[in-house]
Amino acid sequence: MIDLSRMKGIRVDPACRIARAEPGVTWAEFDRETQAFGLATTGGFMATTGIAGLTLGGGLGYLMRRFGLACDNLLSVDIVTAEGQLRRASTTEHPDLFWGLRGGGGNFGIVTSFEYRLHPVGPTVLGGLLIYPISAAKDALQFYREFTPTAPEELTIYTGFATSPEGDPVVASIVCYSGPMEQGEAVIGPVRKFGTPVADLVGPMPYTALQDLSREMFPPGRLNYWKSSFVYDLSDPAIDTMIAQFAGVPSPFSQAALEQLGGAVSRIGKDETAFSERSAPYNLIIVSAWTDPAENDKNIRWTREFWEAMRPYESEAVYVNYLDSDEPDRIRAVYGETYERLVALKNTYDPTNLFHHNQNIKPTV
Repeated sequence: MIDLSRMKGIRVDPACRIARAEPGVTWAEFDRETQAFGLATTGGFMATTGIAGLTLGGGLGYLMRRFGLACDNLLSVDIVTAEGQLRRASTTEHPDLFWGLRGGGGNFGIVTSFEYRLHPVGPTVLGGLLIYPISAAKDALQFYREFTPTAPEELTIYTGFATSPEGDPVVASIVCYSGPMEQGEAVIGPVRKFGTPVADLVGPMPYTALQDLSREMFPPGRLNYWKSSFVYDLSDPAIDTMIAQFAGVPSPFSQAALEQLGGAVSRIGKDETAFSERSAPYNLIIVSAWTDPAENDKNIRWTREFWEAMRPYESEAVYVNYLDSDEPDRIRAVYGETYERLVALKNTYDPTNLFHHNQNIKPTV
């Protein structure tokens, strides 16, 4: 293992709206430096996530509908290849490699520096949690289905199922509106007026606080298992299936959520980057979390059964950063028609498969 966690350099150019950061940086650290100038780029919804893995796998986040994925905002990288050569990759230097690094994960080398495009964001956004009783689940998801297709790109909503601290199943939404604050209340008004929430915790907050909102939901030390797929069909039967499957959740720490895509994500051509699944309106992620190893089997089984029950409504494609370690057979599904192009790139830059402790694209030479 090559540990890059101590490579923490960050340099922000506010005039050119560019940031260069080393691979040991987390999104919390990156956002702290860029928000000092009222700037940001799409980063993961967990502030403790490292910028490197998230970006190389594509990079979903609260700003993606407005500015694209993390990898869409990548301007260049410095990378050490399997041969020990330091290369710079961008749209003009080694563009084939740059294409593969935007979604192809850590298959082609060790990235030692990332250069990102920044955008004016915050430092205050309109965001937070809306929580509804589980009895409102069907109505809430039907509203979500009807509202999200016409939502402005400045607004991203994640919604799904969780268990409250009191032990009650709930439907919870995380809202992020990053546009002009004077328009924010009007934009999210329909969301806040829907139903009777148990709690409405939406309001002006620092963008860095919104990015850190999930930290308490996913503390370190818990066991976990994930399954995920892109969702095209959020029909009533799909909603009913999600409600029925969550009813059997064995752990109060487990969650299932829909992440809203579209907007700028879908405007990038599927051949422009290795991240090629651009048209799905949602991504479903099922995250099991528990503390007792004796409960491994039942929690993993629940996750798999939930995912299997949703197969009629899901795409074959999957977000590579959400693959768990037991899913190597789904690598082809991640990339679809672009998979063979990635294999050819692997043959060029890592023909011996030196970089294989990842969601591995195997060379053929």
